[in-house]
Amino acid sequence: MAQSLGIVKAQEGGNFEGTLAMLTLTTRIRIVPNQTKANDRQPDYRIFAGTGTGEIGGGWRRTGKNSGREYISLTFAHPALGASKLYANLTPVSGKDDEDVMAILWNPRN
Repeated sequence: MAQSLGIVKAQEGGNFEGTLAMLTLTTRIRIVPNQTKANDRQPDYRIFAGTGTGEIGGGWRRTGKNSGREYISLTFAHPALGASKLYANLTPVSGKDDEDVMAILWNPRN
Protein backbone atom coordinates (compact mmCIF):
# COMPACT_ATOMS: atom_id res chain seq x y z
CA MET A 1 0.00 0.00 0.00
CA ALA A 2 1.37 3.40 -1.02
CA GLN A 3 2.33 5.75 1.80
CA SER A 4 2.65 9.51 1.61
CA LEU A 5 6.09 10.87 2.48
CA GLY A 6 5.07 14.47 1.98
CA ILE A 7 3.19 17.10 0.05
CA VAL A 8 4.52 19.71 -2.36
CA LYS A 9 2.88 22.46 -4.34
CA ALA A 10 3.79 23.58 -7.86
CA GLN A 11 5.35 27.04 -8.05
CA GLU A 12 6.19 29.35 -10.93
CA GLY A 13 9.08 28.22 -13.13
CA GLY A 14 8.35 24.51 -12.80
CA ASN A 15 9.50 24.30 -9.16
CA PHE A 16 7.76 22.40 -6.37
CA GLU A 17 8.01 23.32 -2.69
CA GLY A 18 6.73 21.48 0.35
CA THR A 19 7.59 19.10 3.15
CA LEU A 20 9.19 15.67 3.28
CA ALA A 21 7.90 14.03 6.49
CA MET A 22 9.23 10.68 7.69
CA LEU A 23 9.64 9.08 11.13
CA THR A 24 13.25 10.18 11.49
CA LEU A 25 13.25 13.31 9.35
CA THR A 26 10.95 16.22 8.59
CA THR A 27 12.29 18.96 6.34
CA ARG A 28 11.22 21.51 3.78
CA ILE A 29 12.18 20.50 0.25
CA ARG A 30 12.44 22.14 -3.14
CA ILE A 31 12.21 20.20 -6.40
CA VAL A 32 13.64 22.33 -9.20
CA PRO A 33 14.16 21.71 -12.93
CA ASN A 34 17.71 20.61 -13.75
CA GLN A 35 18.92 23.46 -15.95
CA THR A 36 22.23 21.69 -16.69
CA LYS A 37 20.84 18.32 -17.86
CA ALA A 38 23.18 17.01 -20.55
CA ASN A 39 21.85 13.46 -21.14
CA ASP A 40 18.95 11.10 -20.31
CA ARG A 41 20.77 9.54 -17.34
CA GLN A 42 20.79 12.87 -15.51
CA PRO A 43 17.64 13.87 -13.62
CA ASP A 44 15.03 16.24 -15.02
CA TYR A 45 14.71 17.68 -11.49
CA ARG A 46 17.02 18.13 -8.52
CA ILE A 47 15.76 17.84 -4.94
CA PHE A 48 17.13 20.14 -2.23
CA ALA A 49 16.53 20.07 1.54
CA GLY A 50 15.74 23.19 3.52
CA THR A 51 16.63 26.60 2.19
CA GLY A 52 20.24 25.71 1.37
CA THR A 53 21.92 23.89 -1.47
CA GLY A 54 22.00 20.44 0.17
CA GLU A 55 20.97 18.13 -2.66
CA ILE A 56 19.16 15.00 -1.48
CA GLY A 57 17.94 13.47 -4.74
CA GLY A 58 16.65 13.75 -8.25
CA GLY A 59 13.50 13.30 -10.31
CA TRP A 60 12.79 11.94 -13.79
CA ARG A 61 9.73 12.53 -15.98
CA ARG A 62 8.02 9.23 -16.75
CA THR A 63 4.85 8.02 -18.47
CA GLY A 64 2.71 5.31 -16.87
CA LYS A 65 2.69 2.09 -18.90
CA ASN A 66 -0.99 1.36 -18.28
CA SER A 67 -2.47 4.82 -17.72
CA GLY A 68 -0.37 6.81 -20.17
CA ARG A 69 -0.27 9.62 -17.58
CA GLU A 70 2.87 11.58 -16.91
CA TYR A 71 4.40 11.60 -13.44
CA ILE A 72 7.77 12.30 -11.82
CA SER A 73 9.80 9.40 -10.43
CA LEU A 74 11.86 10.54 -7.43
CA THR A 75 15.04 9.08 -5.93
CA PHE A 76 16.23 10.26 -2.53
CA ALA A 77 19.78 9.53 -1.36
CA HIS A 78 21.26 11.08 1.76
CA PRO A 79 22.86 9.70 4.95
CA ALA A 80 19.94 11.09 7.00
CA LEU A 81 17.64 8.73 5.08
CA GLY A 82 19.74 5.61 5.74
CA ALA A 83 22.07 3.47 3.68
CA SER A 84 19.60 2.68 0.88
CA LYS A 85 18.10 4.94 -1.74
CA LEU A 86 14.43 5.73 -1.34
CA TYR A 87 12.23 5.62 -4.45
CA ALA A 88 8.91 7.47 -4.71
CA ASN A 89 6.59 9.11 -7.22
CA LEU A 90 5.26 12.66 -7.36
CA THR A 91 1.57 12.38 -8.18
CA PRO A 92 -1.58 14.52 -7.93
CA VAL A 93 -3.41 14.23 -4.60
CA SER A 94 -6.70 12.43 -5.15
CA GLY A 95 -9.78 14.29 -3.97
CA LYS A 96 -8.06 17.70 -3.97
CA ASP A 97 -9.48 20.54 -6.03
CA ASP A 98 -6.05 22.21 -6.31
CA GLU A 99 -4.18 20.54 -9.20
CA ASP A 100 -0.93 22.19 -8.06
CA VAL A 101 -0.81 20.07 -4.87
CA MET A 102 1.21 16.86 -5.32
CA ALA A 103 1.92 13.94 -2.99
CA ILE A 104 5.25 12.15 -2.65
CA LEU A 105 4.14 8.50 -2.64
CA TRP A 106 6.34 5.60 -1.57
CA ASN A 107 5.14 2.11 -2.40
CA PRO A 108 7.31 -0.25 -0.34
CA ARG A 109 8.17 -3.62 -1.77
CA ASN A 110 7.90 -6.62 0.54
